Amino acid sequence: MNPDFWKNRNVFVTGATGLLGSWLVSKLIEKVANVTCLVRDWVPSSYLILSGNIDRINVVRGELEDYSTVLRAINEYEIEAVFHLGAQTIVGTASRSVLSTFESNIKGTWNILEACRACSKLVRRLIIASSDKAYGAHKKLPYTEETPLLGRFPYDVSKACSDLLAISYFHSFKLPIGVTRCGNLYGGGDLNFSRIIPGTIRSALENKRPIIRSDGKFLRDYFYVEDAVDAYLNLADQMDRSEIHGEAFNYGTETPSTVIELVKLILKLMEKEDLEPVILNEATNEIREQYLSCNKVKEKLNWEAKYSLRDGLVKTIQWYQKHFSGSRNYFMAD
Repeated sequence: MNPDFWKNRNVFVTGATGLLGSWLVSKLIEKVANVTCLVRDWVPSSYLILSGNIDRINVVRGELEDYSTVLRAINEYEIEAVFHLGAQTIVGTASRSVLSTFESNIKGTWNILEACRACSKLVRRLIIASSDKAYGAHKKLPYTEETPLLGRFPYDVSKACSDLLAISYFHSFKLPIGVTRCGNLYGGGDLNFSRIIPGTIRSALENKRPIIRSDGKFLRDYFYVEDAVDAYLNLADQMDRSEIHGEAFNYGTETPSTVIELVKLILKLMEKEDLEPVILNEATNEIREQYLSCNKVKEKLNWEAKYSLRDGLVKTIQWYQKHFSGSRNYFMAD
C-alpha cells in the first residue's frame, strides 16, 4: 500500500465505537486522513474514547436509520471514502431484538448506499461490511465467494440483505463498492464479554471457569483485528481498479477452530489450564460449522492474514491484562 495514500483524504466511518471501527479509525488517524464518524451512543469504554481519538476526528451524532443525517455527513464533509462497519453485531441480541437489528443492519445499509449514490460525484470508494454469517449453513466447506447467501437466522439474514443491497447498488448505479465477508473478529478493545474470546480472557484473569454457551463443538474461523484493518485498507486502496467494483471478498486465516479448542488455547497461553470450562449447551439460532476460503483475495488483491490464531491471541491477552490492571497505555500496534 502507498504509505501516503490516505493523507488528507476525507473518510467516513460508521461503527467507529466498535472493535473494528476503533482500530480502523486509529490507523486512519496515523495515516493523516481527515476522519468523520457517525456516533449514536457515547461508549466511554470504547477505544475510540479511551485513546483520545474522539478528539482527533469529526463526530456526527445520529443513527444509521436516519437517512438525512447520513446524507448530511457525507455531503457536508465532502467524503471520498466510506467504511460502513456500523451494525448490531451480536447474534444473541439479534434473536431477542429482531426489528432493531433489521432496522440497523438493513435500513442502515440502504441509507448509506443511497446517500453515496446521491453524492456519487464525491464518493470514490465504498467498503461495506458483510459477514461470513451471510452464507448461512452449507454442507460444502470452506465457503467461497460463489457460495449462495442462505442466511436463515435474524443476524445472518440481516447481513445477507446488506450484502445483496450493496451488490445491487453496484449493478444498478455503478457505485465503487467492495464487500467484505470476514470470519469472527477478535482483539483488544472488545468489551462485549458475552463473546467467547474476551469473556474467556476475563474469566481467566479473575481465576474463574470460562463459560461456553454452546456444546463447544461449533467450528469458526477467528480473525485478528489488526489483520482486519489491514484488509479493509488494502481493499479500499485498490478501489481505483474498476474490475473489482461490486466484488465480495472473504477474509480470514483459513485455520478454523472449535470453540473448546479456542478456549483451551487461551487458557494455555494464560497458564490457567486448571480452569475447566463450563459448557452450557444452550446456544440457539447459530450456524454449527463455517469457515472461509481466502483464495480470491490472495489472487486478486495480493492479501493474506499475517497473524496466526496463537499470535493474535497473545496480543489480545496482553491488551486485556493492561486493561484490567487499570493501565490506560493502550497501544494498538507495536
